[in-house]
Order: sequence, then C-alpha cells, then structure tokens
Amino acid sequence: MSRIITYNTAGKAAVLSYLGAGEKLTPEQHRVLGMVRERAEAAQEELDAQGLDWGLRIPEALDHLLEGHANSTARYAAGAYTRALQCIIDLKGSDPYDLGVYSKPATFFLALDEELRRAGVDEDLLLYPHVFSGPPKEIPFFLPHAVDGPHIGMFPLAKAGPAADAYRAVSGSVSPEFRDELERFASLLESEHGEWEYATKALDWYDQDTIFFSITG
Repeated sequence: MSRIITYNTAGKAAVLSYLGAGEKLTPEQHRVLGMVRERAEAAQEELDAQGLDWGLRIPEALDHLLEGHANSTARYAAGAYTRALQCIIDLKGSDPYDLGVYSKPATFFLALDEELRRAGVDEDLLLYPHVFSGPPKEIPFFLPHAVDGPHIGMFPLAKAGPAADAYRAVSGSVSPEFRDELERFASLLESEHGEWEYATKALDWYDQDTIFFSITG
C-alpha cells in the first residue's frame, strides 16, 4: 500500500503546550482546541467509513493527551494518539502541502540518504532521520509508536537552508534516479527556510520553528 507524506510548519513549543495542559489552557488555546476537536471527530469519521477500529477513538485519544498520558492498552491505540497529535499540529501550523506518494517510503529515504552520505552530506542533514523521527522527544509522557502508521516526522527550520545547499552541491554525484526528487526536496526546504528567516525577523508573533511530516496510508 502506498504511503502519502504531507508536511506543514508549526512551533514545536506551541504544539507541546497542549499536552498535559488539562484545565490550564488559555482562552486562545481553548478556542483553537474547539477546532482541534472538530478535526479529531472528522478523522474518526474517516476511520469509521473505512471500517477501521483502532480500539481507541481519536477524540478520546486527544483527551488523554490533554490530560497528560497515553496509557490505553488497545492494540492500535498508538495510531489514535498519533492522529490526535497530528490534529493539534495541523491547527497550530501552516496549511499542509504534499511531499509525495511512495510505495516504500522508508526504503526510498534510506537509499537516498546512503547516496547523500556517500557524497559527503553531514549526518544531521540527511532526510530519513527527520522524516521518520517520530513526535517531539520533549513530550512529558510516553507516547507509543504506531508500527503501521500514521507516523510523524520533524525537520528543524534552522537546518532547512543548509540542507538545501548541501543537496544542491552534491546533486551531480548521486545516482540519476534520485536527482529529480533531491532537487525538489532542496527547493521546498529552501522555500520554507526563506519564509522562516523573513518571518522570525519581521513578525513578533511568529513562533514556527519546525517542519512536521505526516505519513499516512
């Protein structure tokens, strides 16, 4: 089955501020939370329409995250928790964009990283560790890993520009089968980095610092 990878940008701290916040949410957070709940309900309706039962409903998983735990023992609860967290990311972040559709994304990104590594790109700029990083490690409680997805990945916006430069510098050294995708990744990272640089200087309310990847399908 093909996997769909999308991405958007958000502030990691802003996303984390909802986890375990319970009744301490600010009025603005309560306003946003109302929309997050609507998105969680819509995501659950999509699962129901597909006849999928994760053993934990996404709105209930969202409540658990707000309470500061992810202790459901349901077999596929990790998927519900990941999808609930993605609902928060989406409401706190930019509009989502498509990265691509891949039949075996892990295999593709591992192979691309091997090409980049061979060409001399620094380890902290490789793609697989970011696209498949998992949710923020700063989450103050254990969040189970969804083996079959959905998955969340992250790429710091501060590294996006250097990564784009590194990819372009070695594009002629990687196997031809990867060059078009590598150029596309360089372009999108360069664009996101440019917007981040401008916004951090020009907008005092801007707090986005992370590209979040969502892997579904």
